[in-house]
Amino acid sequence: MQKFDRISITEISKKDMLMIIEALEYTGKKTNNIGFLSLRDDIIKELSELSESNKDEFMNYLKNSI
Repeated sequence: MQKFDRISITEISKKDMLMIIEALEYTGKKTNNIGFLSLRDDIIKELSELSESNKDEFMNYLKNSI
């Protein structure tokens, strides 16, 4: 098996991405595990940069696209 440090997601539906983001937030808050919240923030940051928008605009886009 080839070893790798990073994984790239080439295609994932907006609905699935929103579900992942919301699940990370929910889990992070319920377990007080900062790792889940940090991962959520990192994903939102990367995707908002790719879409040339700020974090709030990107999240509104995801929520309103479903």
